[in-house]
Amino acid sequence: MGLFKNTNYDFLGWKWPFIIASLVLSVAGLASLALKGGPLYGIDFKGGTVITVKFASKPPIDEIRSAVSKRIGGEVTVQTFESGSNEVAIGTELTDERHLDQNRRAVLDTLTATFGQPSSGKTDFNNAGHDALVSRLRDALARNNVALSDTQLQKLVADILNFRNTPPRSGLITSFDQLSSVPGVTPGVVNTLKQECYLAPFSVRGVQVVGPKVGADLRQRAIWATLAALGGMLVYIAFRFEWIYGVAAVVACFHDTIITIGFFSLFNKEITMTVIAALLTLVGYSMNDTIVIFDRIRENLKLSRREPLEQVINRSVNQTLSRTIMTSGLTFLTVIALFLFGGPVLHGFSFALVVGIIIGTYSSVFIASPIVLFWHDWFDQRKRSAAVVAPARVSPAKEAVRKGSVTAVK
Repeated sequence: MGLFKNTNYDFLGWKWPFIIASLVLSVAGLASLALKGGPLYGIDFKGGTVITVKFASKPPIDEIRSAVSKRIGGEVTVQTFESGSNEVAIGTELTDERHLDQNRRAVLDTLTATFGQPSSGKTDFNNAGHDALVSRLRDALARNNVALSDTQLQKLVADILNFRNTPPRSGLITSFDQLSSVPGVTPGVVNTLKQECYLAPFSVRGVQVVGPKVGADLRQRAIWATLAALGGMLVYIAFRFEWIYGVAAVVACFHDTIITIGFFSLFNKEITMTVIAALLTLVGYSMNDTIVIFDRIRENLKLSRREPLEQVINRSVNQTLSRTIMTSGLTFLTVIALFLFGGPVLHGFSFALVVGIIIGTYSSVFIASPIVLFWHDWFDQRKRSAAVVAPARVSPAKEAVRKGSVTAVK
C-alpha cells in the first residue's frame, strides 16, 4: 500500500537545514549535560529508596514532599500514578548503604507522624503486619470476653489481613465495620479492633531499595548494552553493505541517542531503567528505518550505475516514503497515547520514544544518507585529483625517454 505514489521530492536539497538543526540540538543538549554535571539519574542508578503508598483520598503531594524533606537530606521525589489510584511513589536519595534502612524507617515515621495518630498509643491497622496485630489483640480479646485459642487467633488475623490486602481495598480500609463480612469476625472482635487500633488514611504497598553500588553497576551495564547494540549493528551493516553505510547508520543512532538524552537534561527529567529500555528500542527502530533506505539505495545502484549518487539516494528515499510515514506515524501515535495517558511510571519511557521517533525518522534521511553521499563525493574527487596530478610527477629523464621512444616508433 502506497500513501505517496511517484513522488520526486529533493530530500537531499534540504540536508543542510536539518544538519544545522541537529548540530544546534546536540550542542544545546551536551552543554546542558556539562552545566548540570551529567544526566539526572533516577534512583535505579544512583541508589535510594522508593516507597509506594496508597491514600484513602487524593494524596497531598506538596505536604508529603515537605514533610519527608525535613526529615531526610538529599533529593526527595514524590510522583503520582495513574489518575484515580490515589497512589504515590516516594523516592529518597542516599550515598551510603548504611543509611538504606534508616531512610526507609524515616519515611514511614514521617508519614505516621503527619497523617496518622501516633500519640493515641494504638496500632495502625492499615500498616500493621501479622505478628504485630496478633500481639496487640491477644490480651485485648481476652479482656473483652472473646475466647480464641492461639491457632484460632492466628487464622482470624490472617483472614482479616487477606481481606484488607485484596482489591478493591488493596491494603486500605476506611471503617472497621467493613471487616464484618470476614468469617469469624464477630461484633466483639470489631469492638476490640476499634479499641486497640486506628485506621491511618494511607497504606504502604511496597518498598524498593537500591544500594549505590548496585546503581553504579546498573549504570555501567546500561552503557555497555547500548554500545554493544551499536557495535553489533555496525558489523552487520558493514558486512551486508559497504563499511561507510555501517558508519553512517551508527553515527545516525549516536545522533538520535545524544539528542534524546540532551532533551532529558534540558527538561530536567530522570534517566531510569525504563528510559534505557526506550533508548535501546530507539536504537533498533532508527537502525531499521536506515537499513530500509540503504537497501533501496543498493538496489537502485545496481539498476542505474551511471546515474549520480545524489539522484539515486533521492529516488530511494521517495520510494520508501510511504513505508516510513506509515511505520513512523503509527508508532508515533502509540507513544503519544502512552505519553498522555500512561501516567508517571511510563512518562520517561514514552517521552524518550516521542523525541526519539521524531529525531530517528529524519536522521535516516538527512543524517545517514548525506554521510554516504559526502564520503563518495570526497572519494571520487580524490581519485580525480590523483589522476590529474599523476602525469605531472613524471621525472624529466623519463619524459625524455618517453618522447624519444615515441619518435623512434614514428
